[in-house]
Amino acid sequence: MNKTTTTSKSPRELPSPAPPLTDAVVITHEDIDRAHDRERVLTTRTQRGPWSRARLLWLLVGPGILVMLGENDGPSMLSYAATGARFGIGFFLPFVVLTFVMACIVQEMTVRLGAATHRGHAELIFDRFGPFWGWFSMIDLMVGNFLTLVTEFIAIRAGLGYFGVPPAVSVVGAWIVLFVALMAHRYWTWERITLVAAMFNLVFIPVALLTHPHWGAIGRSLITFKPLPGGLTQETVLILLSNIGATVTPWMLFFQQSAIADKGLTTHDIRFGRIDTMLGAALAALAALATIVATAPLFAHGMSVGNFEGAQFAQALQPFVGHWGSALFALGMFEAGMVAAVTISTSSAYAFGEVAHRPHSLNLPFQQGKSFYLVLILEAAAAAGLVLIPGIPLVYIVLIVNVIAVLAMPPALLFLYMLVNDREIMGDLVSPLWANILALGVVVILVAAGILFGVSVVAPHALALFGGH
Repeated sequence: MNKTTTTSKSPRELPSPAPPLTDAVVITHEDIDRAHDRERVLTTRTQRGPWSRARLLWLLVGPGILVMLGENDGPSMLSYAATGARFGIGFFLPFVVLTFVMACIVQEMTVRLGAATHRGHAELIFDRFGPFWGWFSMIDLMVGNFLTLVTEFIAIRAGLGYFGVPPAVSVVGAWIVLFVALMAHRYWTWERITLVAAMFNLVFIPVALLTHPHWGAIGRSLITFKPLPGGLTQETVLILLSNIGATVTPWMLFFQQSAIADKGLTTHDIRFGRIDTMLGAALAALAALATIVATAPLFAHGMSVGNFEGAQFAQALQPFVGHWGSALFALGMFEAGMVAAVTISTSSAYAFGEVAHRPHSLNLPFQQGKSFYLVLILEAAAAAGLVLIPGIPLVYIVLIVNVIAVLAMPPALLFLYMLVNDREIMGDLVSPLWANILALGVVVILVAAGILFGVSVVAPHALALFGGH
């Protein structure tokens, strides 16, 4: 089980302090694996030269890239595809860049929190705010994650559907891949395998290049916020929130902090954790912008894409990007769903183990971490089964899940804000004023987006007050 100690004001290298001499010391399989990883880091840190710095970065990156590319999941990529096809590039390219800046601000706090405490997000909420809020946050996360997992299997089904794979085969096959990825019983191995898979999110970049985009128009749109096409309507508000929910969601807080604790990062590694997060955000933003650019020709040609799934987007793009480009787009949808299914289900398992005080590490053999692995596997299995129900409104579910993520984010940020400003657990790593101001800005944007969505549902005609048509 992850250590449950608080940090002192001075940084330290060891993941946790030595236990009192009066306590029995039990060294677990998890401890040994994490110690081996830390030994490689410490050995590399003593070396000199550019290659040693590069190797140190390679050893320490992972959680940030995974959380960002993992959030470029099925519903996110479908949301970006729908954005480009319905509205083009004018307003939404800089808007999506802004959402990734928001994600960096939020996730940087989880880096400091995880490195300073060596504990997961749900565990800290449980210990600092009591069992009620601990269980509440965990259950809230698992419900949201379950809904999101449904959309991941929708993306997997849609992506492989382009290649003629039957829905049952694609969904069950993806669940088996998720199960096999856990068999290494080693965090390091799981992380590297998932990182390689996550890099396939970048296949949307060559698809965008195959559309022969107008680079001048892209450059102008990135540096100037053009007016929102059609003004504020129910449709544009839904897309706005869907794009925010494609980048800033509660599961990211829980996953990255728990992964940092599982990986064993310390306060000495925070700088690399920030680099990891910014690198992940940059890669994910490139893939997101490429997806909007790739589907923008559908907007230019006035094609109706209101009920498109991933495979239908791929088919519609074929006249513009050719067969290989369409195949890459469909493969990207499959990858987005697959990687997110792995990372999101893992965040649920981490949260359950932390709150229930059960072993929760990817370094554990199955017998020692049975509850951790069962939560992960069974939640994914239930979501996969739901996707196979005939007649389920897949596209609507995809968009609404992202909206739910936006509405659930402010309360999650409130807990995060209080934790990173708790000097008892953070010591000198407590959030500075500038970080608190940026975090407050993110909260204001999210609350404003939630209010706008409420207005669009309850009184859509009142959108004119906000500049709508």
